[in-house]
Amino acid sequence: MFLTAEQDAHLTKWRDEIGAIFPQRAKRDIHFQHLKHEQKIAACTHLASKPFGACVVLSNKRTIRHSGKYEIFKQPQHLYNYLVRFLLERLTVACKRHATRSGHAEASLSITFSRRTGTDYQVMAEYLRLMRDGKEVKQPLRSIDWSVFDPDDIRVENHEKRAGLQLADVVTSATFNAFEPGIYGHCETGYAEAIRSRFIKDQGCALNCGLTLTPLAMQNPMPQKQLDFALSFK
Repeated sequence: MFLTAEQDAHLTKWRDEIGAIFPQRAKRDIHFQHLKHEQKIAACTHLASKPFGACVVLSNKRTIRHSGKYEIFKQPQHLYNYLVRFLLERLTVACKRHATRSGHAEASLSITFSRRTGTDYQVMAEYLRLMRDGKEVKQPLRSIDWSVFDPDDIRVENHEKRAGLQLADVVTSATFNAFEPGIYGHCETGYAEAIRSRFIKDQGCALNCGLTLTPLAMQNPMPQKQLDFALSFK
């Protein structure tokens, strides 16, 4: 989720508003996967009414084995760090753009990750510093705006302790369900459709901005239904 500092202060209230829709739930925190279908739709619809930006990166892992990068990405955390890079490239641009439109001379992006088993966030920070210092063997086509983001400004918190992480889970899980078939082979686009308006855009286009696929949509061997849904974000 992409928010201003002022919006960030409302995250607990937003999370509790969604929880209030399901009064029989015993826990205050929200886990998207534990909600029923109707509850997921309700959660996404309510969240979509709030002022935030959605930015999601999805990787088709089945393509990695034949990409020439399999030996790299099969190493622990390499793919995750690579996708975080895609995310930060888009978020820093959006952050700078928002600051400029709001009349601010400077922009600053802070990142909070949900603590994830097997992920070393110090290693991630080192990878980002290597990028920042121009030490990559191959220079990227895009770049993170380092005037906006400092790799030392990464926080890690537990999912159940921070409302913003729970709401971010709603966004990412809703999008994931639109592209990853369930146990019966069906993709559910309704959740992502409910939050469609929140995906950040570049010149009116959310594809490869708020919604990024790797490989890119037209190079991605996904079923036609998923491809059509992805292209609808253009």
